[in-house]
Amino acid sequence: MKILIVSDTHRRDENLKEVIARTKPLDMLIHLGDAEGSESEIGAWVNEGCDVEMILGNNDFFSCLDREKDIMIGGYRALLTHGHYYNVSVGAETLKREARARGFDIAMYGHTHRPYYEIDKKAGDKDLIVLNPGSLSYPRQDGHKPSYMLMELDDSGVAHFTLNFL
Repeated sequence: MKILIVSDTHRRDENLKEVIARTKPLDMLIHLGDAEGSESEIGAWVNEGCDVEMILGNNDFFSCLDREKDIMIGGYRALLTHGHYYNVSVGAETLKREARARGFDIAMYGHTHRPYYEIDKKAGDKDLIVLNPGSLSYPRQDGHKPSYMLMELDDSGVAHFTLNFL
């Protein structure tokens, strides 16, 4: 299973279209908010059979998308959120606490425009994967390269993540 994870495209869709063309066929595309009106078009850019999961970002003013989602990806329970309600601009600690309290295996967020990947280990608790694919339109990390993540489930159902840059 191959999942493309993106965020913060802000209606500058050329890079998103390029990444979809490079990575398809896809089983799922996850957009973590701030599509700014492109959410109605993205489904037409992916291959047939690709599930599209999208959530509301802080700049999606006129969108009817959900604020967050609880989805299953293989055997993993994933929280999809833009992150601004969890104050991710100052760190992922609040999001981690919430994800652990609600029993998630993965917490995915956007908003900061900076890629992030961590396997958070806590004694006596299961590991929590926390990730942010960065932004395809307005990257803010050193080097300012547009970024996205691929999640692939191997034949055993184990998730592997790669951060990619344009």
